[in-house]
Amino acid sequence: MNRRGFLKSATALAAYGIPLAALLEALPAEAATAKAQAFDYAWLKGHARHLAESPYVSHQGELPKSLKDISWDDYQRLQFKPEHSLWRTPDSPFQARLFHLGLYFQTPVHLFEVVDGQARELAYKPEYFKYDGKAKLGKLPEDLGYAGFRIQVPPKFELDVAAFLGASYFRAVGKDKQYGLSARGLAIDTGLPRPEEFPIFSAYWLERPKKGDEHLTVYALLDSPSTTGAYRFLLTPGDSLVMEIDAALYPRKAIERLGIAPLTSMYQYGENDRRMAWDWRPEIHDTDGLAMWTGAGEWLWRPLVNPTGVRVNSYFDNNPRGFGLLQRDRNFDHYQDDGVFYEKRPSLWVEPKGDWGLGAVQLVEIPTVDETFDNIVAFWNPKEPVQPGQEYLLSYKLHWGAVPPATPPLATVHDTRTGLGGVIGQKRTRFSWRFAIDFAGGKLAELDPKTPVEAVIEASRGSVEITSARPLHALKGYRAMFDLVPDDSLEPINIRLYLKSGKETLSETWLYQYTPPPVSERKLY
Repeated sequence: MNRRGFLKSATALAAYGIPLAALLEALPAEAATAKAQAFDYAWLKGHARHLAESPYVSHQGELPKSLKDISWDDYQRLQFKPEHSLWRTPDSPFQARLFHLGLYFQTPVHLFEVVDGQARELAYKPEYFKYDGKAKLGKLPEDLGYAGFRIQVPPKFELDVAAFLGASYFRAVGKDKQYGLSARGLAIDTGLPRPEEFPIFSAYWLERPKKGDEHLTVYALLDSPSTTGAYRFLLTPGDSLVMEIDAALYPRKAIERLGIAPLTSMYQYGENDRRMAWDWRPEIHDTDGLAMWTGAGEWLWRPLVNPTGVRVNSYFDNNPRGFGLLQRDRNFDHYQDDGVFYEKRPSLWVEPKGDWGLGAVQLVEIPTVDETFDNIVAFWNPKEPVQPGQEYLLSYKLHWGAVPPATPPLATVHDTRTGLGGVIGQKRTRFSWRFAIDFAGGKLAELDPKTPVEAVIEASRGSVEITSARPLHALKGYRAMFDLVPDDSLEPINIRLYLKSGKETLSETWLYQYTPPPVSERKLY
């Protein structure tokens, strides 16, 4: 990496008065590892604040052409040698392995190890990697840098529990040890009619764990044209891996749409949306819905869709208790994929710490033609816009696992299915769309069969007909069904539904957004 541009962009650090050059000296990589400097989170926040006073300097693409042009297959052959893992000792509770730059990862990242409050940069060493690809990489510079890192735990240190790689993206796994959706440090202007901004974690500090530690602490410096930030991650592996995150943001300029705790996933098709179901597998998605627990205590479930155009929905709230993108359907038979195991993909739940105030959980759905493209984003967007020169402090937890830490005491949505409406055996005289929503859990299994259960339905447009709510013994739950007759507009129709008995609410609230087809395509069959 060309460090001179980096040094030029920021000349001194605020917290300790340590010049940046003292930490990232333009020296050969071997010499750079010889000098340690004091480090803690206060220092990092001071550095991020100071960096925000200077214009953003991009370092994307500062690597040899051979790495930029490397093929996917050859990049996969650039493998870190496990014997060079960080903290490779018999009693270490964690190990770290490094990612090489190349292909999609073209922004060099600085990595530091922190021991007893002293930070030392990890020099790039080509001998840390084995490569048996076809492309000729040539002699790589000594100050190349890395792309990111991943974390393993005992007993065998074979499978990742977390990885930080690309822009400000990171992923983690629960007990199923299966990667799926990702998180980001920050989202900026996502879903607006212009390219969004992707902040990067330009440097990481990994704190050396001690024998018996159950947590690993990682620090990150976020940088982008619009803001800088200091992040502290406390990782605790388990059946659900928990990340406690503290962040301090220092905007360089006003930001129109700020996304806090952004989650990124993929939804191609499922039971409720068959638009892109050309594959032989019954369903393809990393997550199947957005769950929300509002500040007022309401539980909401919004099934995902693969829309024909970009959709942005805002679910306004005050001091949300939690939200997340979940993979509720964990039945292998519903996916039939024995290669990537969609039924094992983790859900990701955001638990705010402290009051987040007024704002909205925003859901962005983008069209996709296949499963290689992440097309779903969810994040918290505060009502008050951020302004340059201010400090914004945030704290939250991320829970990666099969089951979120907070679940509704009510019945939850088990399945959502849709199809052509009408009455079987009778000629259709108008177009309608059928919705069948299955609920299970809560008090449903205990209800007397004679207990009246009602599906309470609201639609923003059109008319609702043929409504019902009846027991579904296979789930020990209930199935709510109705037809929606749309008007001639092609604008989306928002629908809400929940179950009740008398004045008692029995289920979480199901939300949906249905886009009617053009009138000329509304076949009655």
